[in-house]
Amino acid sequence: MPYLALRPAVRLLLALIITILLFATVARAEGKWPMTVKDAAGREVTIPAAPKAILLGSGFNLVALSLIHPKPVSLLAGWSGDMKGDNPEIYESFRKKFPAIADVPLIDDASGVGTALSLETLLTLKADLAILANWQADTEPGQRAIDYLTSTGVPVIVVDFNSDPLKSTADMMRLLGRVLERDDQAEAFARFYEDKLALIRSRVAAKPEPRPTVLMDAFPKPDRCCWAYGVGGLGEFLTIAGGRNIAEGTLPRPGGTVSAEAVIAANPDVYIATSSPGGVYSGFSIGPGVARDEAEQTLAAAVKVPVLSGIVAVESGRVHGIWNFFNAIPLNIVAAEAFAHWLRPDIFADLDPEKSLAEINERFAAVPFEGTYTVSLGADTPR
Repeated sequence: MPYLALRPAVRLLLALIITILLFATVARAEGKWPMTVKDAAGREVTIPAAPKAILLGSGFNLVALSLIHPKPVSLLAGWSGDMKGDNPEIYESFRKKFPAIADVPLIDDASGVGTALSLETLLTLKADLAILANWQADTEPGQRAIDYLTSTGVPVIVVDFNSDPLKSTADMMRLLGRVLERDDQAEAFARFYEDKLALIRSRVAAKPEPRPTVLMDAFPKPDRCCWAYGVGGLGEFLTIAGGRNIAEGTLPRPGGTVSAEAVIAANPDVYIATSSPGGVYSGFSIGPGVARDEAEQTLAAAVKVPVLSGIVAVESGRVHGIWNFFNAIPLNIVAAEAFAHWLRPDIFADLDPEKSLAEINERFAAVPFEGTYTVSLGADTPR
């Protein structure tokens, strides 16, 4: 029956019900604020209202925002230039989708991109929230920035996607989802992440052996050997994927330099190189905007040096490469699947990290991640 054909009393009742429902919806939304959350540093932080002008202490955390918000750049009042400087290709993909990113002020101190924040610049920006990476908050300049921002009424939350990623990544996404009022999207990503991690853990637990030894070499160069990942950060994923990191017990948790003699003595079964596009820090090129042929050719050149050419991994064709900056963003689950596929093909032949990245692009990413992020010189590369 058309609305106008209803009797006046019924129309009035319907209008009253609709009004009550609208007010209830607004009240529920307003009831979230102020919001108190616990961040990665264990700090309880109260945020007065839904943030609309955010300072990003690390530009790489824009990736996390982009997985749960359709217009992440619209939230920025200022950001660090570390992502733009380290991986200009991924910055360009954001700029093409969101041209306004070029006008977002940089908040880095002149002492180094991404290492310190300029208090003078922060003073000029009208922000209502700051998000710092854990590695920034752990430094003296980072603590000064936190103290300064909070003293001026800007709440600061610390997020961790690299020091303890297995424990923190899903929780950090849920935290950002709460703060940005994107709970459903954040929960969907967190469950996607946790389900994939649980599958890897369960298969390795059911069949823990064999555990091949592995060297993960960051930014390989022909004139030195080697900076090995330790058991922290991306190194954690080597262990849960069923490998034995040759750096375990010999290097600090993040990793460090190992000698050519140590690599030859360890004679790892699997070799994994990490790098970034264009060989900025290494001759090996991989990541956003990189063609597969380029990644394969530069990885092949990287292992021709004498110290690597004779190890079992190279001789048997178990040579792989991966984008280094998985160690700073919640896409690290793609790295976990790649490691599992490479280290334990007997139980993970069906895992395809490229397919998982395509699903992330389709379901979550405001800006698609295009390029070559994993590569192999052997026959066990997911294509």
